[in-house]
Amino acid sequence: MGKKLNAESLKELTSFYREMLLIRRFEEAAAKAYGSGKIGGFCHLYIGQEAVGVGAIAALEDSDQIVSTYRDHGHALARGLDPKALMAELFGKRTGVSKGNGGSMHFFDKEKNFLGGHGIVGGHISLAAGVAYANKYSKTQKVCVCFFGDGAANIGSFHEGLNLAAVWKLPLILICENNHYAMGTPEYRSLTVKDVSIRAVAYNIARDRIEGDEVRKVRDHVKVAVERARRGEGPTLIEVSTYRFRGHSMSDPAKYRTKEEVDEHKARDPLLRARQDIIDGGGKETDLENIEEEIMKIVEESVDFAEKSEEPPPAWLYNHVYAD
Repeated sequence: MGKKLNAESLKELTSFYREMLLIRRFEEAAAKAYGSGKIGGFCHLYIGQEAVGVGAIAALEDSDQIVSTYRDHGHALARGLDPKALMAELFGKRTGVSKGNGGSMHFFDKEKNFLGGHGIVGGHISLAAGVAYANKYSKTQKVCVCFFGDGAANIGSFHEGLNLAAVWKLPLILICENNHYAMGTPEYRSLTVKDVSIRAVAYNIARDRIEGDEVRKVRDHVKVAVERARRGEGPTLIEVSTYRFRGHSMSDPAKYRTKEEVDEHKARDPLLRARQDIIDGGGKETDLENIEEEIMKIVEESVDFAEKSEEPPPAWLYNHVYAD
């Protein structure tokens, strides 16, 4: 049995569970729509990694910026972007969060300070350093959080971004969501030192390394880095060990992993852990069942909205190609 939680802690954990469940059910609906041909192009699901995005983003203020990868659905939902607009974007509709121009890898919402999913592996890390530089130059208290995978840790712009962030002591939090596979390549084939966070030592910046199966632990560790950055003490590189339960993308059957390996990680599913912690902490099964019903309704409405929305007109093809 886990320990009892006070009312405030129970309410907080239940809220986190709701966010993670929304991501899980949204992604399952996206997978179903992709399988039936309603979503085209690339589609990278966040199933299994929910505690990382929800926990990290919970440590931020609304004014802080987020720069994401091509696996951006979970980050966008955790940031509070409209599930209807996100699903419509996956469907390529004009009501999508990027007007149907971006698709799965390019969610963007300026009002929410969600500065894009980015399709070029690692390329967005130096962009995030630029965002953090703008924050420091403007003398704001904003910080920028940049998510990336273990595969991006071997890309040149990863090192460029870290070096600039270190030299200029930028308010940048770099979060490596290490799901231990760069597409189908296991980390032992591409990383001679599995600890990605140790690379921070070469740039003389702070580092941290944690397991990503407990949402509150992720929040607490990221919060330390955020507060450090806000005080003007520079960037932090955080490696969070996590695991994706599906393939790299919808086109990946993930046959390079054994069933036993996947089952071992599913036993540490962050949603199951949060749910059990809620029950042990004094929460009610009926309340969790009500949350499940609420989330399913939200997801069903988002799919219905996406299906009924109009396609972008052909003339929109030339929008946003050049600056006005």
